[in-house]
Amino acid sequence: MLTAERFDRMIGAAGIATFIEPGQAFLLAFEQADDYDGIHFKWFRSRYGRFLYVDRVVVAEEERGRGLGRTLYADLFTRAGQLGHDRIVCEINMQPPNPGSDRFHAAQGFCEVGRATLDDGAKTVRYLLWCRN
Repeated sequence: MLTAERFDRMIGAAGIATFIEPGQAFLLAFEQADDYDGIHFKWFRSRYGRFLYVDRVVVAEEERGRGLGRTLYADLFTRAGQLGHDRIVCEINMQPPNPGSDRFHAAQGFCEVGRATLDDGAKTVRYLLWCRN
């Protein structure tokens, strides 16, 4: 469960925390050595020596379809290059399905590198790697 205290710690630990005002969208990403304990982050950490993990991308419902996600990711790709990262990773839900996120990440150049089933089969995720540099 994400509490306000945990969210504050996440923002403080994130290698990249981008916000589009006024409260329209944000993105949090962690470098492999950041102090973060997310289960999906740990999956990538066990497989890759160096990476930038996108943990959260949130766009306000009333702002969706206006390109804010693309703007956040364009900024992320620029910052990743500045930090020397060529491996950007994330996960998206398969169960429950998230077709909008599937389409978005495919359009951004991500490809699947693994899967995991969690919560006694209630949730399945796809692990993605940015395949287009």
